[in-house]
Formats: sequence, C-alpha cells, structure tokens
Amino acid sequence: MDGATGAAAATGRSQPHVTILAGGLSHERDVSLRSGRRVAESLRAAGLEVSVHDVDADLLRFLDRHRPDVVWPLLHGASGEDGSVRDVLELVGVPYVGTGPRESRAAWSKPVAKSVAIGAGISTPEYVTLPQSLFRELGAQPVLDAIVARLGLPLVVKPTQGGSALGVTLVETADQLPRAMVDCFAYGNVALVERAVSGTELAVSVVDLGDGPRALPPVEIVTEGPYDYDARYNPGRTEYFAPARLDAEADAMVRDVAVRAHRALGLRDLSRTDVILEPDGQVQFLEVNVAPGMTETSLFPQAARAAGLDLAELYLAVVRHRVGV
Repeated sequence: MDGATGAAAATGRSQPHVTILAGGLSHERDVSLRSGRRVAESLRAAGLEVSVHDVDADLLRFLDRHRPDVVWPLLHGASGEDGSVRDVLELVGVPYVGTGPRESRAAWSKPVAKSVAIGAGISTPEYVTLPQSLFRELGAQPVLDAIVARLGLPLVVKPTQGGSALGVTLVETADQLPRAMVDCFAYGNVALVERAVSGTELAVSVVDLGDGPRALPPVEIVTEGPYDYDARYNPGRTEYFAPARLDAEADAMVRDVAVRAHRALGLRDLSRTDVILEPDGQVQFLEVNVAPGMTETSLFPQAARAAGLDLAELYLAVVRHRVGV
C-alpha cells in the first residue's frame, strides 16, 4: 500500500482527499484562482478527490471538519509564499505540498534569497535594498543620484517581496527612476534596485519527488517590452520556447544554477528559478518562487510538458510523495 492510499485508508476514503488553497487577498489573487482551477482539474482527471478553498475565516473549520490528506497551497503573493499559511498548516497538523515556513520566508525575500545564492557561489546582479522611509529621511534626489552613480544604467526596480512582476520597472534613463520608485512602493515599503543585465531570460522549474531535486527543461521568454503582469498572463505579448533554444552546455549550466538555488534555500517538492543567461555564458540568478504559477500560460506547466510529462501524472506524483512522508 503506497503512502497516499494508506493515508486515505486511515480516514475511510478510497482515494486521498486533496484541498487546494487558492485565492487569498494579495494582488495576485486572480492568478492564484486560475492556478488552483488548473491543478484541481488535473488531479480530478487522475482520480483524486479534490476540493478548492479560499484563505478565509472558514478555512480552519473546513480543515478540521474534512481533514484532507494533504493541502496544496497555490497562493501567490503575501501569506501564500511568505510562510505564514504554511505555519498555520503545521500548527493544525495538516500535511501540505511545498516548502516549509522558514525556508519560504527566506525565498520570499528577494534580498535574502540573493544573499543565500551568493553564499552558494551563484552570481546575481549587483543590487541595493532601500526602504521608503530612507528617501524621506535623506531626501529622494541625493539617494537616487547615488544609486545611478554606483550601479549605472539601465536598472531594474522591484519590490523586495512579491511576484508576477507587479511593481517592477526597467529604468533606462535617470529621469525614469523617481517614477519607478513610486510604482515600486505601491506594492511594498522596501525596494530592490539592481543592475539590469541583458541576455536570454529563462525560467527553470525544479521538482523533487524524494530522489533529489532535478531541473525540468528551461523555458525561454521572449517579449516585446518588459515581461510584466500583462505579458505573463495574457496570451499574445510573449513568446515562449520550451525547451529553450540553448546548446547542451548552456542548458546544463542554467539547470545546475536552479538546482543549487533550490538546495541552498532548503526548498521542497517544487520551485521555479528565474535567471538571465548573458552573452558571455554567465548565468545571473534573479529570484526564486516557492509557489510557481500553474495557469494556462505559466512557466512550470510548460517546462513539464517540454520534459514529456503528463501534468495529471506529475501532480499526482507530487501529492503521493508528500502524503507518503
């Protein structure tokens, strides 16, 4: 009897019951709902009992009433990726898919994730982290001038926490920087400003079903203008190549960086690492995601299909692995 069947049998069910958490109150609520629907459809196609629940005042009562065999948090943005919901799931003793609370917190903070990556020997663009309060205390213009003098142009401005490219701006001229900071602070109180690097933009998904993390084929992202929220989730603006158009050496390099980041940050089950492959062959780590999007245009499902994997079978394997722990 495998772990999933054994857990289901303990509750009198013939198949494990999976509760997918989707929605929440972050700016990425719609993406989360779409991800939840897609994974629920796949798991139901694989024969599992699946319920989808929002993160609301009824959630703990629901979990106590139904005692699912495993919860799959498909929540994007704060609470879903910062470890807090996972902390609550551990408090009530419900198994869940994905990375633990402390490790999620580290990955969720882009500066912390970058520091961990640097410690693991992974390259990342030079950056500074600046809270909004500092601009009020020191005056905005002197700080902006110092950023340009130190990091040069172009720059990328982004919130230190968050996903889906919300609040992210490519700054090509110094006069664009003030507006970029304002847009960034609309999504968080701390900004990460990093030197923009050019090259091939790639997303590398990682799966660990108990035999160690392995990288799926990298997905290459080609878009007119910035790879922003609209370009990510509305078909037409972005072209994807899955697998990416890389030679064998470059492919191995970017996969290695994603696996090393996954290991260094202590991630679990699945993740997605975003990198830039520079023309000279240097791989630059940008950030990592512990709850990759699973929508129709998301990068993780594209990588899985490029690997020849059936999504329903892959998601079933993830659930069975986690329930069996």
